[in-house]
Amino acid sequence: MRKLIVLATITVCSAALAVPAFAATKTVKIGDIFYISKAKNKGTITAKAGDTIKWTWTGKFPHNVTVKSGPTKFHSKTQTKGSFSQKLKKGTYKIYCSVHGAAAQAMTIKVS
Repeated sequence: MRKLIVLATITVCSAALAVPAFAATKTVKIGDIFYISKAKNKGTITAKAGDTIKWTWTGKFPHNVTVKSGPTKFHSKTQTKGSFSQKLKKGTYKIYCSVHGAAAQAMTIKVS
């Protein structure tokens, strides 16, 4: 009986620690002068607090990921290939490429 109680306690504690593993990763493609297809989603994606957003470079020109406004400020390096990831807190993030400007290359992330 004692072994069963210990095993149950370990199982419950392990499950409680595993809850953060449910956070998702969302991928955003960075192309030449766009982050995401505005035709499909009007330049906005949604995520949950704790989710990770992963930007993947797919174009030929250099771009970066810069927070114009939001609960957390971050900035990727300017690059032509590779990826950049960031875990997000609750709030609305206005993202733009500082190389091309917000008028040419911007997106919004709404995190609930």
